[in-house]
Amino acid sequence: MRRSLAHVLGSRGWEYFIIAVIVLNAITMGLETDAGLRAAIGGTLAVIDRIILAIFVVEIALRLFAHGFRFFRDPWSLFDFAIVAISLMPASGPFQVLRSLRILRVLRLISVVPSLRRVVGGLVAALPGMASIVVLLVLMFYVFAVMATGLYGASFPDWFGTLGASTYTLFQVMTLESWSMGIVRPVMEAHPLAWTFFVPFILCSTYAVLNLFIGVIVSAMQEQHQAAVDAERVVPEMDTAALVAEVRALRSEIAELKTAITPPAA
Repeated sequence: MRRSLAHVLGSRGWEYFIIAVIVLNAITMGLETDAGLRAAIGGTLAVIDRIILAIFVVEIALRLFAHGFRFFRDPWSLFDFAIVAISLMPASGPFQVLRSLRILRVLRLISVVPSLRRVVGGLVAALPGMASIVVLLVLMFYVFAVMATGLYGASFPDWFGTLGASTYTLFQVMTLESWSMGIVRPVMEAHPLAWTFFVPFILCSTYAVLNLFIGVIVSAMQEQHQAAVDAERVVPEMDTAALVAEVRALRSEIAELKTAITPPAA
């Protein structure tokens, strides 16, 4: 019975059903943010929300029954369990803030859709490689922030008066948000050669270091995709090997039968 239930819960039809429920839940929670709609059909939206929560609870219970303790070995199952558990907590009194966390149910799409799982898996796999890039970025920010504080702190104390202010200003410059007209050109009015500081900083941070993040993430996602493709290839190969072994066993049995049936020569 557990095996049959696990087969149903892993079927494509059940996956589509859960995706439809999650999308419906996202739509209803979005409608609840409108005061006019909340006043007109707030009761209906609340009933739909409870029905959807009941579906999620039943689904988690069925998965627990079907998979047993294996359920808690799967990170995505634990992710679904945590989201549903948060939704079950009372959203009143000191837990009022948990009401806004109901929107986390939409994140269950990540665990249901395989392509989204691969994307998140790629991001997680890229974290070790990104650590060294983060250290490089921090060192670069520290060096440039110290230089900017010494060069422009006296003239522009709001932007470069302290190490923290310089770091925040350089972060804005790195994002290319109003970096030219908002920061660099006013600084260049007092320090005409300021471009020799800001242009290398932008080249190093925005166009070099940040692209390293993209490269590491893309590489990790490609590895995740290749691993999934290899895993899909292993199953047919195992089936083929098992079939070949069975054919060989049948041949040997047939040969033995022929030997047993054939009378010895006179």
